[in-house]
Amino acid sequence: MTAKQLSVFIENRKGRLSEVLEVLKSNGVNILSMSLADTTEYGLLRLIVNKPELGKEKLTENGFSSLLSDVIILKIQHEVGSLQELLKAIEEADVNVEYMYGLSIDGEEAYVVLKSSNVEKTGEVLEAKGVETLLPEDVVKL
Repeated sequence: MTAKQLSVFIENRKGRLSEVLEVLKSNGVNILSMSLADTTEYGLLRLIVNKPELGKEKLTENGFSSLLSDVIILKIQHEVGSLQELLKAIEEADVNVEYMYGLSIDGEEAYVVLKSSNVEKTGEVLEAKGVETLLPEDVVKL
């Protein structure tokens, strides 16, 4: 039900993102989804990759600060209000959505990565609602 997300803290300067991507590429770590948020001094790169543990290990060896966290990749109907209904159910279960970002949209369905304050409880809510969740190996097939 959960996937490992690789988060990398990088300086907000020319070429630094490319250096992270080079480490991943040279070690056969394929990026399936990414989100980059920035401030004036640093960036937070969130990645869903095919080999999260290897990615973290190699980034650490190359001087990057990174961590792995549990997230849920979910499929929702690409219809008005679908996401809001799911978020309302999660809220009613007294769980906070910390962040989320889009993975892809394929016509009738959308896929998002969601991080909450209680991943297990969020998973239970999604299961009760009949929401399909995916693992990274499922994402490769999209």
